[in-house]
Amino acid sequence: MHRKAAAVLGLVLAQPCLLASAQADAAAGKGIYTCTTPDGRRLTSDRPIAECTAREQRILNPDGSQRATLPPFLSPEERAAKELADRRAAAERLAQQDAIRRDRTLMQRYPNEAAHQRARHLALDDANKATRLSERRIKELGVERRPLLDEAEFYKGKPLPAKLRQQLDANDAAVEAQQQLIENQKAEIVRINARFDAELARLKKLWAGAPPGSLPPLADDPATGKPAR
Repeated sequence: MHRKAAAVLGLVLAQPCLLASAQADAAAGKGIYTCTTPDGRRLTSDRPIAECTAREQRILNPDGSQRATLPPFLSPEERAAKELADRRAAAERLAQQDAIRRDRTLMQRYPNEAAHQRARHLALDDANKATRLSERRIKELGVERRPLLDEAEFYKGKPLPAKLRQQLDANDAAVEAQQQLIENQKAEIVRINARFDAELARLKKLWAGAPPGSLPPLADDPATGKPAR
């Protein structure tokens, strides 16, 4: 009996809060501890039960009603593992709450497909305008280049004057820059359409009754498959 009490005390000291509660119950003569051992024996005591330190113990009132539960006493390694599991579970809960919030926000922003289509057109409008501006600028640069080419005709077989060469080079660079802008806007249009396509597929499921937060996360960039933030 003394060895069992010593074993319990050594384990309980690792958990001060639980020890204080157990001591208070024992001192008041009100705590009845009960548990079932791994081999199926049901044990009862007026103090924490040594054979059940690795198992949950119920703390009963004198009338047999349950007052509290004494969790298993954990080793430092077990306690560290449990804390890690608890942190992971908390992170998963936060991620789930965030997913629910995102879906609800998406549904509030786009209550129907018409609203989503209007948003797509607005998003594409800027990219299309930028593309048209670049195309217009390329035409203007073509007009600016004609007199330079006419002047260059006078120097066939001869080195061009430095100023004329600089003007032609600058014109070439400006055209190339506008062409690059057009390619960038084309890529942006693809990205925008991919994002809205993915959103629409998700919204159709949400509109059909899928619970917010129950679907896989949207990618930030469906065209490349990058994970959501």
